[in-house]
Amino acid sequence: MILVSSVCSFMSIKATRCSHKTPPSLPSTANQVSIKGHNEQQLCPTKFCCCGTGRRHFIEAAAATALLPLDPSTSTATDSMAMLNKVHPPRADWYEELYASVMNTGMKFYEEEIAGYKSHLFGILRGQAEKVLEIGIGTGPNLNYYATDTDVQVFGVDPNKKMEKYAQAAAVAAGLPLSNFKFEQAVGEAIPLSDASMDAVVGTLVLCSVKDVDMTLREVKRVLKPGGIYLFVEHVAAKDGTSLKFWQRVLDPLQQIVSDGCHLTRETGKNISEAGFSGVDLNMAFLSKASLVSPHVYGIARK
Repeated sequence: MILVSSVCSFMSIKATRCSHKTPPSLPSTANQVSIKGHNEQQLCPTKFCCCGTGRRHFIEAAAATALLPLDPSTSTATDSMAMLNKVHPPRADWYEELYASVMNTGMKFYEEEIAGYKSHLFGILRGQAEKVLEIGIGTGPNLNYYATDTDVQVFGVDPNKKMEKYAQAAAVAAGLPLSNFKFEQAVGEAIPLSDASMDAVVGTLVLCSVKDVDMTLREVKRVLKPGGIYLFVEHVAAKDGTSLKFWQRVLDPLQQIVSDGCHLTRETGKNISEAGFSGVDLNMAFLSKASLVSPHVYGIARK
């Protein structure tokens, strides 16, 4: 049923398990863009949510704290609130709570299958980053991969305030003291952090639903320190001329409605490679039975 992948986190898509137990290694230093063929890599989740975790990246102005290096300027706070109201108007509490609850439980099968891949990718951060920002942190499923070092400080942004309690629980489960974890309502297009304040930025299945991909990537670069890294995993449009691309185009408007702004036809890999990073290692993976969201790009980019 092709529309199964349209309802993010409420429904999932079964996929066959491939023989690859561990994804191929990624270089710790990215020097150039490399794009591998669809069939070279397979992530193979048994169930896969179309939009992933923390789809909705939007902002509410936040007061400065000792932990979070917020930009203290009044204009920044005003701009952040304006952006929130523009791209993510307030929604009913019951809806936000339901969405957060479903995201907390609906991704478990996917996370189990992709664990080896994420463990390898995010292993790059261990011992290398003291301050990490995750855009679209959602319920915090990635924290277990990079926040096990108690010295790291993690800043998670998401437009849904109801995600916070789940993300906090994930931080505790990862062994990260809550004193080292800060959740802020925020959009990727207007991150309330100071320039060059982060060692790394993490974003998984996020750019499909932000309002402006290029603006979000500019924000990622802005908050990264020189030499800082951006780790990403994103689903993208299928190859032109394929039946999958045809159905993605047909169902994209509906997908955006039912899946909180998730787009099926974005060429996110191109956006990342042309965002002005000093180096990008861009790999492609194919989810063999993941229907509408089968093609993925993943890798690291360096400021």
